[in-house]
Amino acid sequence: MELNYHRAIAVALIAAWFAYIFGADIFRLLKVVGILQRPDYLSAFESSEVITIADTTHCEDLHFHKPSNLLFTACEDTEETRYAWFPPVAIFDDPVLAETARGSFHVIDPETFQSTKLTFDNFQGPFITHGIDVISDPDRPDGEAVYIFAVNHPPHPEYLASEAHESSDNPPKKTIRIKARSQLELFHHVIGTSSVKHIRSIHHPLITTPNDILALNLTSVLVTNDHYYREGPLRFIEDVTYGAKWSSVVHLRLTDTGPSSTDASNGVHGTVALDKLHNNNGLGRGRTPGEVLVATAASGTLNLCKLVEKAGNIVLLVTDSILVDTVADNPTYFSDPYATNGDDKGGFVLTGVLNGVDISEHSRDPSAKDGIMVWFVPKGGKRAHKNWDAKAIFADDGTRIRTSTTALLLAIDPASEGGKRKAWLWVTGFLSKNIIAIKVELE
Repeated sequence: MELNYHRAIAVALIAAWFAYIFGADIFRLLKVVGILQRPDYLSAFESSEVITIADTTHCEDLHFHKPSNLLFTACEDTEETRYAWFPPVAIFDDPVLAETARGSFHVIDPETFQSTKLTFDNFQGPFITHGIDVISDPDRPDGEAVYIFAVNHPPHPEYLASEAHESSDNPPKKTIRIKARSQLELFHHVIGTSSVKHIRSIHHPLITTPNDILALNLTSVLVTNDHYYREGPLRFIEDVTYGAKWSSVVHLRLTDTGPSSTDASNGVHGTVALDKLHNNNGLGRGRTPGEVLVATAASGTLNLCKLVEKAGNIVLLVTDSILVDTVADNPTYFSDPYATNGDDKGGFVLTGVLNGVDISEHSRDPSAKDGIMVWFVPKGGKRAHKNWDAKAIFADDGTRIRTSTTALLLAIDPASEGGKRKAWLWVTGFLSKNIIAIKVELE
């Protein structure tokens, strides 16, 4: 408790010091990270009935693949790994454990709420899970097979060697600046089977702190770098200073997607698609094929971006922004399959922790509780000269789910609900013991 108190004071003092430069951003920072008091969101959702999905430990991302009517996620599977090695929150404590860690993919049937863990084919390395994306195999009938892109955070070989073999030939750990060799992995899965086949690893110098992925197609991929600094005091300043717009979205073009690509850098070409945003985090598909969602986590902002091509390169242009009063992680868009001309419940779904200021202290503590919030923003919720109308659709104090990094809505047929508009809200987090599902009303 004392550590958290001192950390909150430190954030407040740094925020005040920068107030002369960044003005109103300071007030917003204090609100988003949970230092300033907010309305009581929790009490309204205390009685919400929650379904817990078994065998879904520490799954950071979650995607619905409509053609197969299945949910896909990547899970760490054991609680031990996250608290000892997770570069996205600057935990580099045990590279030896990380080298043997093997997260996995899970497929969830949203009708039965059952999770199936997939086995690996042709994959031997460590798998430290984070963001993923799922697209249909273009060479098969839609819904028959998918490609899965996944972020992986294995330890850097030099850092691993310094920990595993102490000798004069290996530099001290403290002198090794890059501790994780983060990269992407490409897998293929045939729907209905129990395995996922590794196609290749993907590495590029522009990919330094990868967080999330959005695959435009099999050879064109967007990736967020969520920080410039990997750890240390400058990373902390980067988190709490809205003017530190040092993160980026990188576009990768792949000219080799075959299993013969043993070199992770082979056939990988990268350019910066978007920069000068604070703490880029999650990516998502928007209302149209040309709209990309980019969440800036510590800013509590969802940026609506237009996908354009300039001089042969993919570029993202920010066209609008949606603000919420908490951290905003992986965004999703809910397209209403039961929409009518006068009643369309489509909108954006955002989620994040209630008290982001506590995450760095709590991220090594299995017993800590991190409350969460899920926001829904109707797609028609912005009116002239007014902000988007974000409303809370679920909140928890960390008892039923700890942290939340992804939330998505799956519509329920109104005929089965007496004509009422309802949906299943699915929520997961990087420190959640299980994914949960909650039935919510669509107002």
